[in-house]
Amino acid sequence: MASTDTTPRAKKDDLAGLEAGLDALDAVEIRRTPVREVLVKKVLPPTLAVVLVLAVWQILVSAKVTDETKLPAPSAVWDGLTDMWLQGTLLEVIWTSVSRGLAGFLLALAIGTPLGLLVARVKFVRAAIGPILSGLQSLPSVAWVPPAVLWFGLNDAMMYTVILLGAVPSIANGLVSGVDQVPPLFLRAGRTLGATGLKGTWFVTLPAALPGYLAGLKQGWAFSWRSLMAAEIIASSPDLGLGLGQLLENGRNNIDLPGVFLAILLILVVGIAIDLLIFSPLERWVLRTRGLLAK
Repeated sequence: MASTDTTPRAKKDDLAGLEAGLDALDAVEIRRTPVREVLVKKVLPPTLAVVLVLAVWQILVSAKVTDETKLPAPSAVWDGLTDMWLQGTLLEVIWTSVSRGLAGFLLALAIGTPLGLLVARVKFVRAAIGPILSGLQSLPSVAWVPPAVLWFGLNDAMMYTVILLGAVPSIANGLVSGVDQVPPLFLRAGRTLGATGLKGTWFVTLPAALPGYLAGLKQGWAFSWRSLMAAEIIASSPDLGLGLGQLLENGRNNIDLPGVFLAILLILVVGIAIDLLIFSPLERWVLRTRGLLAK
């Protein structure tokens, strides 16, 4: 009798242990990261990297490895930044480019998302324009500037055309890649529950394809920013205002190397800031919702 009594109890203990283990796997530990940990892990490494680059830069200038007309001192670049700030033109120049870039990216998002869904879900459309989108994605954005100038002239329409032709293929291809990676089981389960057509796309396909879609959005923004800089450098007009690309071109025309380096650094800083303020939080949110950021 003793042996027959302990066997069911052992099975119950095993089942209880298994359920506890599954509950532990499902439970996602969410905690607020201490400020000190954020500073040490997130802020300190890039700060040290920037300090190291500036130190090496200054050492090269001080050692006169090359002429100052080819490599200006960091202090000269800082003086140019200070002058623009005191004149009140720094934020205006940055905003001219950032506002164009964001507006063009949102327009590309509105076009690239339905186009990507259409290519991903309709076989004939994929066979017809899928290779074209891949080819457009590999085409340098600067190639679109001359025809855009001939089509629209030197105005904002030309700028947005170059941005769209650079960003839309990346966004559409990113969404296509994300949809292709959705497990078929998800789609069958959605159809079983009545999620078909637009409802299935909104509640099943898009959420499941979100990681690939987000990667396409990041690449789309990169292409938007690069396309805009190419357009501003090549096509200059007083009617377009002074953006970062035009600032870079003005430095070249005036043989102002500190101004050229300042424009390059500002373009780099804006690109990093957009990634840190918009896309990095989105990535963390996606990972957190999928239980991939347990700590």
